[in-house]
Amino acid sequence: MKNKIRLDRYSQTGYSRGRNGLVVLIWWLIQGTIFRFSLHPMYKWRNFLLRLFGAKIGIGVQVRASAKFTYPWKVEIGDYSWIGDNVELYSLDEIVIGQHCVISQQSYLCTGSHNMHDPHFGLITKPIHIHDGAWVASDVFVYPGVTIGEMAVVAARSTIVKTVPSNEVHAGSPAKFMKHRFEETNQMMLERLSNEA
Repeated sequence: MKNKIRLDRYSQTGYSRGRNGLVVLIWWLIQGTIFRFSLHPMYKWRNFLLRLFGAKIGIGVQVRASAKFTYPWKVEIGDYSWIGDNVELYSLDEIVIGQHCVISQQSYLCTGSHNMHDPHFGLITKPIHIHDGAWVASDVFVYPGVTIGEMAVVAARSTIVKTVPSNEVHAGSPAKFMKHRFEETNQMMLERLSNEA
C-alpha cells in the first residue's frame, strides 16, 4: 500500500498552548530541576510552583516530585487531592481533578491525540474531568475527553476510553463495569454528600 501519511505537512495551526514559547521552556526547565528534585514532603513548594505557572491548586493538595505537567496553566486540582509518583498530566487541553481524588503512580491522563484518517496527522485535543472522591489507581491510561464520575474507581492498569459513571468500579483494557463502590445508590450518595456540604 502506498504511504498516504505526510508528517512533513503536520501543522498545529489553530492550537494554542495557552502561553508563549518562552514561558513553556521556563516551565519545563523548572519542572526538570527544582520541582523534580524537591524533597518528598515539600508539597507546599511544588504547589507554589504550579500556581506560579497558572495551575489552580486547592488546599492540602499533595503532588509528588516525579509527577509531570505539560502545561500547568491548563490544570485544576481540588482540595486534598493526591497526585502520585510518575503521574503524567499531558495537558494539551484542560484537566480538572476534583476534591479528595487520588491519581495513583504511573497513571497517564492524555488530552491529546491525532486524527488517524488525516494524511497530515492533525492534532485532536479533548478535556478530562475527574470528579470529587474518584480514585484512578496505578498505571491507568485515561483517553482524551473522558469524565470519571464522583466516587468512581478505575482499577490498576486499566484503559479508560469512555465515561465512568459515579460510584462505579471499572477495570480492564478497555475498562468495563465491575461493581458499585458503595452499596447505596448513586442518588442516595449524592443527596448525602450535598447534605454534608
